[in-house]
Amino acid sequence: MRELFTSEHQLLRKSIRAFVEKEIVPHAGEWEEEGRIPKALWRRLGEVGFLGLEFPAEYGGGGGDFVSTVVFAEEMARCRSGGVAFSVLVHTDMSSPWLTRYGTEAQKRKYLPGIISGETVCALGITEPGAGSDMAGIATRAVRAGDHYLITGNKIFITNGVYGDLYFLAARTGPGTPERRHEGISMFLVERGSPGLQVSRKLDKMGMRASDTAELAFQECRVPVENLLGEAGRGFHQLAVGLQRERLVAAILALSGAAQALDDTVAYLRERQAFGEPLASRQALRHRVADLATELEAARQLVYHAAALFAEDAECVMEVSMAKLYATEVANRVAYHAVQLHGGYGYMREFPVEGFYRDVRLYPIASGSSEVMREIIAKRLPL
Repeated sequence: MRELFTSEHQLLRKSIRAFVEKEIVPHAGEWEEEGRIPKALWRRLGEVGFLGLEFPAEYGGGGGDFVSTVVFAEEMARCRSGGVAFSVLVHTDMSSPWLTRYGTEAQKRKYLPGIISGETVCALGITEPGAGSDMAGIATRAVRAGDHYLITGNKIFITNGVYGDLYFLAARTGPGTPERRHEGISMFLVERGSPGLQVSRKLDKMGMRASDTAELAFQECRVPVENLLGEAGRGFHQLAVGLQRERLVAAILALSGAAQALDDTVAYLRERQAFGEPLASRQALRHRVADLATELEAARQLVYHAAALFAEDAECVMEVSMAKLYATEVANRVAYHAVQLHGGYGYMREFPVEGFYRDVRLYPIASGSSEVMREIIAKRLPL
């Protein structure tokens, strides 16, 4: 397989890694305790150009390629806080790219500069209490009333939903049919503070503690007609296109975090003494690490293959689904064994593997569960 990264990508990696180690790692524990990322970090990320790597230069972006995003996700995952990494990538890759793909020129000029600078934090509003992986089940409705839409419904598990500034929201503008349930869904740009929008509650999660997650309520929320994103009734198709990027990013975050957790485990095994010798000398433990390293490398190659196809705008739904399924499941196996190999210390909050164990559990659920990935793959096989 050809090398995915150029020399320019490797220089970018060094720059991001230095930033993460200097400006995020020392504060990650504090932000985990506070349950939010300070606005100052968003502005710093914007100032150094990391929030606009792929956005067009005319709006303040870097004009880079998707492989630049692969590098960014891998290095952000090393920040010792899954919540920080996930929140930032939701902003850069799981919500705002819909604006560049489907937005009008007026929408881009209004919102992209703030998104790239870190002044405007983005969230994606798809999931509802009764509709998660089944996006066609969205019940939130948007009714046209003159020069506004009135949106009514509820969203849940919305990352950046408490402190975010711009919501990329899915709502029904048409009824759909039993045979074509996905029809009639549209996308909207909804600003924080819009009349009729309320953050019902900040959700208390198992992991990803630094990432704020909200339940949102919309009661005839007034959204200007010009904030319709893309074509009315085509929102499901827009979302389906964006999901490949979202799933790839989730796989990359999980995998890079797992690689770091395994590095931590190897360092611990080399240092920890038992029965007069390092744990790393014990064959049973060495072989377990060897198995995990092999699985990680297999997952990495699968993810890189899918990323290369996606970067070339090739058809890659099955490859992305395989990468997301396998990488996130492998990452969870690494997390389990990393804690086990640390013994009692692995259960202590002061050791990073404990936090990673809690954080990584999200990835086989979010952005399409492992069960959904298996069904997508199965539909593309000659069964």
